[in-house]
Amino acid sequence: MHEPKQLPPTDLADIEKSVQTVDVSETPNSSASPVPLIHVPSRLKIWNARIESLANLEARGITRVLPEERQDASMWNYVQMALLWFSANISVNNLAVGLFGPLVYQLGFVDSAMCAVFGTLVGSVSTAYMSIWGAQSGNRTMVVARYFMGYWPSKIACFLNIVLMVGYCAIGCIIGGQLLSAVSGGSMSIVVGIIIVALVCWVVAVFGMSLFHTYERWAWMPQVLVLFILIGSAGPNFNASLQSIGNSSTISANRLSFLSLCLYAPNSWAAAASDFYVYYPETTARWKTFLMTFAGLWLSFALVDLLGIGLASGIATTPTWAEAYGISSGALIVAGYGGLRGFGKFCAVIVAFGVCANGIPGTYSAALGCQVMGRYGKAVPRYIWACVVVVVYLVCALAGRNNLFDIFLNFLALMGYWIEIFICIVLEEHLIFRREIGFDWTAWEDKKRLPVGIAALIAFLLGWMGAILGMYQVWYVGKLAILVGDYGADLGVWVGCGFTLISFPPLRYLELKRFGR
Repeated sequence: MHEPKQLPPTDLADIEKSVQTVDVSETPNSSASPVPLIHVPSRLKIWNARIESLANLEARGITRVLPEERQDASMWNYVQMALLWFSANISVNNLAVGLFGPLVYQLGFVDSAMCAVFGTLVGSVSTAYMSIWGAQSGNRTMVVARYFMGYWPSKIACFLNIVLMVGYCAIGCIIGGQLLSAVSGGSMSIVVGIIIVALVCWVVAVFGMSLFHTYERWAWMPQVLVLFILIGSAGPNFNASLQSIGNSSTISANRLSFLSLCLYAPNSWAAAASDFYVYYPETTARWKTFLMTFAGLWLSFALVDLLGIGLASGIATTPTWAEAYGISSGALIVAGYGGLRGFGKFCAVIVAFGVCANGIPGTYSAALGCQVMGRYGKAVPRYIWACVVVVVYLVCALAGRNNLFDIFLNFLALMGYWIEIFICIVLEEHLIFRREIGFDWTAWEDKKRLPVGIAALIAFLLGWMGAILGMYQVWYVGKLAILVGDYGADLGVWVGCGFTLISFPPLRYLELKRFGR
């Protein structure tokens, strides 16, 4: 996928003239950043124009991509969809999810594997559904959210998505840093490894869509190769006969909690799923978009989760793995390559850089989200926001590098609640209220033509109330969660979705009757 080409100004004088005479926010066919650089010194405008004229740098921010600006239709478009998501998620930061089955929830190999396969399936379906709006609308996901939640309430979802993307990128940096440190035998600190991973993500995310798609098109190949080598190296120590611990009610509760956790991981991309399809033609088939996105997500998450479960199952019977896990999850992965010596360390380095493919789309979407938040955010070019996002998650990763497991467990579950609640609102608005009238995608920034959002906001808050009642976290256990099993289970996403699905239709009906939009 490539952004429409631009003709860069030939010299400084041409640049200065262009920024003084053209307001790109009023130029509908411009592929440059759509926002007016108000109250910015002319010298900064000049340098901004010069940077945006660089080859392959995506200048566009959140402006809608018009049909005539799209890429031509081809079968490769659909293949690229699957490759994008497969490449982005066949990375070891997702492998950490699989470790939780045997290590935290004390589930056996088969129980953990079944929860991983079906949990990732449900989460992938949710994200695949959200991906259909990009080519149809030409709008980014959090801009599309305005059609379902209203202009102002959608900013809540946008802010939460920024937090989610930053958190995921920080986790990826930590695991990549742990791997690089473990491969070096400790001569390279985790801090240096984290910085290296963050720099790679920064370079690709700053340039934007063209370089991003090219990177993701090929990044999966070495990852698949070294992960299958890991399966061959570590597989003999997987304990496939590992049994779940506890009575039947405790095991059932733990199955539900782990299945929910496996759901959250692929589902976390739902609020960014359309961002990468805005240059696809309007004729792009929704069902093909859904299937190819689903295939890329499910295959990658299921494979990596199962590999994580295998490593976790072998810790109890493999002393070197238990010792390595005591250091970090990255050291555990390096230990899995232990029998291959120098070649195994080389494979571990490839695995470490695989987290970059996961961090790049997160950085890109978080930068776009910063523009969606308001007119002042929109006035800052996307590439600058990408730099800010990288700095933020780099600081977070450095601060949390010694508490990865706790961060991952609590952060992933908590952020997973709101996305599924948001998807419930989108689904009902789409199927119940927009089935006949459709959408006017040209109204993406016109508050008077977008829904008021009162119904969506109330339903969203009610969903959060249900999530709080059903959540099971280290720092809080909901009143409903504690009723399941002997020790409780994570019901947050299920109760939250139930509250939203029941409350939104009548509230939306009243809103339409009162405001007509």
